[in-house]
Amino acid sequence: MEYKTGSVEVICGSMFSGKTEEMIRRLRRAVIARQKVQVFKPVIDNRYNASKVTSHAGLDFEAIPISDSSEIMKNMKDDTTVVGIDEAQFFDDGIVDIIERLANHNIRVIVTGLDMDFRGEPFGCIPELLARADKIDKLQAICMTCGEPANRTQRLVDGKPAHYEDPIVIVGASEMYEARCRAHHEVPRD
Repeated sequence: MEYKTGSVEVICGSMFSGKTEEMIRRLRRAVIARQKVQVFKPVIDNRYNASKVTSHAGLDFEAIPISDSSEIMKNMKDDTTVVGIDEAQFFDDGIVDIIERLANHNIRVIVTGLDMDFRGEPFGCIPELLARADKIDKLQAICMTCGEPANRTQRLVDGKPAHYEDPIVIVGASEMYEARCRAHHEVPRD
């Protein structure tokens, strides 16, 4: 008898650490293995393509843009065995239960997300997903100031660090964000 169990894999880290690229690599391997794959992304993440998850390096994979986590279950196909969820920190709190539900129904769920916001504080649902994950990969980028490993995301406003009181969610790429190490990450408070 063949046993198959679902799982939750979380790929986290700062911006520019390769999270989406790593998820795409895993999804492509699943396709090669003839597994049925579906990918979901937050509708607010339209930086590169509305219907694809796209890495900063340009790799992409077809995805269904959704505005609410409940839309995942509405869009699930019966034969899906692998689900990718990109930028999970942008989803509502219901995403955690949906991911658990999928994994409990023998689906491999691969999730990416920023583990910390621009302030360096835990971001959205990611801390809870890290606690529930079967596998965790925390990736690092390269600090744009010193070249050392970076685990933080620096938001820039007119080339200067964003203030602590600024909004948490502003979708952007290299024009607004840099990877930084702990020593060079700045969040001024007024």
